[in-house]
Amino acid sequence: MNTFFKKIAALSLAAVMMCGCAGKEKPSVLKDGDSDSEYVHNKGTLIVGITDFAPMDFKENGEWSGFDAQLAVMFAKTMGVEPEFVEIDWDRKAQLLKDGTIDCVWNGMTYTDELAQEITCSDVYISNAQVIIMKEEAIGEYSSAEDCQHLLFAAETGSTGESILKEKNYRYTVCDTQKDALQSVVEGKTDAAVIDIIMAGYYTADGNEFDKLAFNFPLNDEKICVGLRKNSDLTDELNKFLKGAGTDGTMEELAEIYGIKEAILE
Repeated sequence: MNTFFKKIAALSLAAVMMCGCAGKEKPSVLKDGDSDSEYVHNKGTLIVGITDFAPMDFKENGEWSGFDAQLAVMFAKTMGVEPEFVEIDWDRKAQLLKDGTIDCVWNGMTYTDELAQEITCSDVYISNAQVIIMKEEAIGEYSSAEDCQHLLFAAETGSTGESILKEKNYRYTVCDTQKDALQSVVEGKTDAAVIDIIMAGYYTADGNEFDKLAFNFPLNDEKICVGLRKNSDLTDELNKFLKGAGTDGTMEELAEIYGIKEAILE
């Protein structure tokens, strides 16, 4: 494990959550045209918008952990500020960035051209896909996504999964989170769910919470990015960090820990 990763990974996430920075005055308003970099440095915190999305961001012993959470901690430290994690309404992410409630969205977010019209997106750094997930004993009855089109699906509101279901004109209901969508399948409220493959792989592993579910039938091919305020001058700094974490082995080591090594982009 490289020295950079050892130093940062040793920090307790508990010590950096919900902390301010003494001696720095927090701006009360973020105005159009203000420097995002100056705004974040002046208030001493990088406020990271997340949802409960294992293995990217999830609670472990009461504190936020995960692949993206660890990267966010590392990036904040390179800036000399404290990371602060805030669970957000995913549908409101662009507005929350715009009004300064959060400084970035670091939560396994799929890059799309439409998203890039609303916010500034970082360089992509891992791959993803939407997959169909259902009870283990049922999935063997189907050989393709088209075979499943008569089922009732669940998806997180505002997610790529919901967009795909809407586009395909499949019947579906929305849930607050992808985890809620999985729970609806377990409880028999829906027949299947469409969620991210990186989450599906994590939760259906032996001994994990939804190991009685199984997934198949990738519906698309995605790339993951971090979201910033529109025209944020933090973008170059963030992209430099992501490139460094990719080339020095840090990102690969984190991916090994959280079981998503196959998702790392070459």
